[in-house]
Amino acid sequence: MLKSMTGFGAGRAKVGDEEFSVELRSLNHKFCEVKVRLPRELAALESVVVKQVKDRLARGSVEVFVKRQTATAAGTVPVVDRALAREYARALREVAEAIGVMAEVSWTQVASQPGVMRLEERGMDVEAATQAAQAALDQGLTALEQMRRVEGEAIHADLEARLGLIERWSREVAELAPRSVEEYRQRLTERVAELARGISVDEQRLAQEVAVFAERTDIAEEMTRLSSHLEQFRQMMAGNEPAGRRMDFLVQEMHREVNTTGSKSQHAEISARVVSMKAEVERIREQVQNVE
Repeated sequence: MLKSMTGFGAGRAKVGDEEFSVELRSLNHKFCEVKVRLPRELAALESVVVKQVKDRLARGSVEVFVKRQTATAAGTVPVVDRALAREYARALREVAEAIGVMAEVSWTQVASQPGVMRLEERGMDVEAATQAAQAALDQGLTALEQMRRVEGEAIHADLEARLGLIERWSREVAELAPRSVEEYRQRLTERVAELARGISVDEQRLAQEVAVFAERTDIAEEMTRLSSHLEQFRQMMAGNEPAGRRMDFLVQEMHREVNTTGSKSQHAEISARVVSMKAEVERIREQVQNVE
């Protein structure tokens, strides 16, 4: 079954207090290239994410966006500097004594002093974060693969239709080939008779010329190889393994056989079908660029 290289997938997972969302976007690429965008505190997970993606996808340029959900809206928590709070409490008592005021220092006074309470980024449970990120990524990859399969089915149907056209035209070309030789024989005979003006014609010489023409324009080998390529292509389409790169090579071989057929042929009807086959092979080549 064919798979497209383009698609989108998203996943979300929570482990303990750690919650993650992942988005994946995939585009065409000759190989499997993974670009990961992680929160700063999760930079160490990049290699883990890349491996997880490459274990599931064979080809494509994949962008992975990982977001970490925090416990508070700002992603920070208040932290108390206890040592500084004690120093402020002592200093405030000293101030009261210095001016002869009998007053108790309240915690609100101390807490309101600069630096006693500050906001810091929330601590992270690395193990829980890793598990949550991997679970979210797994969901996203599953969704991405599903979209790639759906698009692959559409590509499969399009390719099958185009292969059918090439197959039909190649059969017609094979049927027309002997006729082109016979038509050449008739034209040559008529031309020689016209030029000879009653002089006897060497039939053996004519036969040799026709044989040379038949050999020069023989396309049986090209049609046989083209038929084989079409069959191999269908087998790749029906297989379960990623075949995009092999299919790309096979399309080049198809083009070679069709092009050689066109260069050998001197028959108008064959040439017209060769032009049509070239156009379909090119469309197949463009579609194959989307196949994993």
